[in-house]
Amino acid sequence: MRWAEDWKVFEQELTKFTANHGKIIFLCIGNDMRGDDSAGPLIAEKLEELLKKNHDIIVIDTGTVPENYTGVVRQENPSHIIFVDAVEMNSKPGNIRLVNSDEIANYSISTHAMPLSFMIKYLGSFSNAKIILIGIQPKSLEMSDNISLEVLNGIENLVNILKNIFS
Repeated sequence: MRWAEDWKVFEQELTKFTANHGKIIFLCIGNDMRGDDSAGPLIAEKLEELLKKNHDIIVIDTGTVPENYTGVVRQENPSHIIFVDAVEMNSKPGNIRLVNSDEIANYSISTHAMPLSFMIKYLGSFSNAKIILIGIQPKSLEMSDNISLEVLNGIENLVNILKNIFS
């Protein structure tokens, strides 16, 4: 598929996933000192500004410890939880994919303390929220404060899609 078709399919899938949503929490994960792993925090920054008027959406930059925010998730009782993170998917850098919660253990997400699959099981013990991961294919996770152009382009495309869906 060409990029435009991929992005269109992505937008349709995310729109379907969030249909009839109540409160949505975006948990944006990453380490801004590891190159493209800073995608999550950068997306959080962009979304906070873009969606600040939408009171049904909470955006949290969790850094490398999303498990520290389970109390917020419990308190807010969202209908949907959307993780955003750099994920090794054997794809082109900057590609973005929706990963269902039952698939997350199949992907390499290695820059945080607790595997997301464990966190999802824990969240499921007290929440009925629908959970999904937006995975962004990194080019490099080496120690660096530079993010690749490919991932920056992917982030811009993702932010535009989220703006279309939630603004």
